[in-house]
Amino acid sequence: MEFTIHNQILTAVFIVAAIMGAVVNKTNFCTMGAVSDLVNMGDAGRLRAWLLAMAVAMLGVAALTGAGLINIGASTFPPYRTPNFAWLRYLLGGLMFGIGMTLASGCGNKMLVRIGGGNFKSLVVLVIASLCAYLMLWTDFYGEVFNSWVVATTVDLGKSGLQSQAISEFFGSGSGAQAATGAVIGLALVAFAFASKDFRANFDHILAGIVVGLAVVIGWYLTAGALGAEWKEWAEMADAVPSRVEAQSFTFISPMGDSVRYLKNPAEIANINFGIVALSGVIVGSLLYSLIGGHFRFEWFASGGDFLNHAIGAVLMGIGGVLAMGCTFGQAITGVSTLAMGSFLTLFAIAAGAAATMKIQYWFMMREG
Repeated sequence: MEFTIHNQILTAVFIVAAIMGAVVNKTNFCTMGAVSDLVNMGDAGRLRAWLLAMAVAMLGVAALTGAGLINIGASTFPPYRTPNFAWLRYLLGGLMFGIGMTLASGCGNKMLVRIGGGNFKSLVVLVIASLCAYLMLWTDFYGEVFNSWVVATTVDLGKSGLQSQAISEFFGSGSGAQAATGAVIGLALVAFAFASKDFRANFDHILAGIVVGLAVVIGWYLTAGALGAEWKEWAEMADAVPSRVEAQSFTFISPMGDSVRYLKNPAEIANINFGIVALSGVIVGSLLYSLIGGHFRFEWFASGGDFLNHAIGAVLMGIGGVLAMGCTFGQAITGVSTLAMGSFLTLFAIAAGAAATMKIQYWFMMREG
């Protein structure tokens, strides 16, 4: 196969994803775990690691934008910075995803890492969530169930003179305002993360935050910079046009739906895109770390009720993740790095949904006890 710019970018994405999968496995970086630790134990260590990942991604995007090396506009995948602010979509989708990831014992990224570690419960969750994401992305389901009220409740910020929903738009529309705003917020998050002595002493938390954040930055650099422009030009001339060649970085729910689409017709290799390769890379990286370190352990459902909880969670993750246009990774790290208001709103909704579900689960557990 000719090693085109398309293959070069996908190869780089796979390598970065594999490294990230290994590091997340090693460090136990988990966004659902971050909420759980805080709600149930008052421990903010993994939450600070999550915030550090956001900060590194935000600072990286700010630096690349300020240097003129990338241009993240409104035509990304997903469209994070679109001026169409679908606030109810972000809230409902985020709540659904937050509830779902709690029932399914982990977000999309953590699910892939656990599969690499031998957790076959997560493999079942992946299959169900992927089918639901496919339903939302590649059938009429979204249009028939969601589109009418999404359109009706969407606020067109363009009418207010804003070119996008990025927070930086309130301070100016140029790359300078984007870079400065991202730098200020990013540095504030870094300061908060490192304000904790316990966090500063935890190498794994720091490593996870830096590696995950840098992975997002690399994704943007590959697709929103000079290579990305060359990628799009190549795609326009290619006989079999690859899917999803917009500026993008790591997200894991829509790629699950795209994977189902590809597996329905494996001969259509043009359907192998950034997201599918990233999803595969995380699993492979986690698997290699588990095998080399002797951590691979087979896990299965403890009971029928355990299966039911995970299955319901998978449905909510697949549908809610697409509805919210991202998950705890795709919106709450990648999307947040673009300063999109919808990403911050989705982050809040996911955390609220997860925290409420954990409280309800604890209440039931105490009653049964």
